Amino acid sequence: MKRVLKILGSVALAAVIGAGVWQIVVHEQSKKHNMITLDTSNVPSPITSPLKEDAIQLSEVKMHYAVYGKKGHPLILVHGNGGSQNSLKEAATYLANDYVVYVIESRCHGQSSDPGVISYDLMAKDIKEFIEAMGLEKPYLMGHSDGGINALVTAYTYPDLLGGIVSCGANTTPNEFKPYFTIGVKINDIFNPNKLNDMMLTEPQITKELLSQITCPAYIVAGEFDIMWLSDTVFIHESIENSKIAIIKGENHSSFISQDGKQAYVLAHEFFSSIEA
Repeated sequence: MKRVLKILGSVALAAVIGAGVWQIVVHEQSKKHNMITLDTSNVPSPITSPLKEDAIQLSEVKMHYAVYGKKGHPLILVHGNGGSQNSLKEAATYLANDYVVYVIESRCHGQSSDPGVISYDLMAKDIKEFIEAMGLEKPYLMGHSDGGINALVTAYTYPDLLGGIVSCGANTTPNEFKPYFTIGVKINDIFNPNKLNDMMLTEPQITKELLSQITCPAYIVAGEFDIMWLSDTVFIHESIENSKIAIIKGENHSSFISQDGKQAYVLAHEFFSSIEA
């Protein structure tokens, strides 16, 4: 018994040391690619109530959305896989001080309709149709996770549509996920098989050639301890001419955007203000 405990103790110690070394390596790599901390000390008070909540019929989808804010440039927020408008609601309440914020729900999510099929290309088409139906002129688009991928796909598919994008936590292929995340999705799919899991495991397939077609200002962002490899975030940035990159110090995949409206505000406001300047 003592020998078993000794072995288990050694394994646990090795795991702790390994995790510590991994964190140091990640930190040093991130420092090379504009690792930043978002200063939230001067963030305005949130505007908590939406001006409007409604749905609009597009060619294939009845898209549910909420609008926050009365003034400023239009800004569309797009949630991640399995999310809803609530995923970025807190971000919207702060951003409503400076923008008219449209928080949309993707097809097969939230209160939007489910036409039976989903892909990043189809969601980009939905975003385009939403923009046209709402009469928005060169809106900004900020997306998280799948929403970050949607921002990229929309920007390269419709180069003249958007005024700028902030893409948070996007990956170019499923192979760029860290193994623990892919394993988690596959386990979840065993007990809860669905098309959202299938999409994450097979899409997107975004190439350098596609990314090079993005012409609007682009901010490529990830958490220091995100679920995809840093090299993929850097690849996205380097494939888009004149794009900016930021790695948010100490943050994970969601903590700086869907779990913290103040950081999301600072991230978007600083970038979009630089565009306008």
